[in-house]
Amino acid sequence: MKFTGQMTVVGMKASKGDYEGTAYDSTKAFCLVDMDNSKGMMLGQACAEYTIGDSTEMAKFKSLPFPFKAEADFELVTTGKQTKTVVRALRPLSAGK
Repeated sequence: MKFTGQMTVVGMKASKGDYEGTAYDSTKAFCLVDMDNSKGMMLGQACAEYTIGDSTEMAKFKSLPFPFKAEADFELVTTGKQTKTVVRALRPLSAGK
């Protein structure tokens, strides 16, 4: 299932290299998400980490002041046992705090 939504991006981290013969290359976006207050025991927001592509992806956002609002294309995917939300694209809406 695919859907689009807005999020606040508070940080990013690019990683590229090799660990014990296995190459890795990614950019992580750290975004605010609402806490699950369904049981009345949580308030506010926390930061969630999403992989948004390889390490070159971060260059698109270097000129923006953090935090910034973005429109994200999400997709729900499953292994049959576990479901997770994946960010397929991230587009800045406006810069500034």
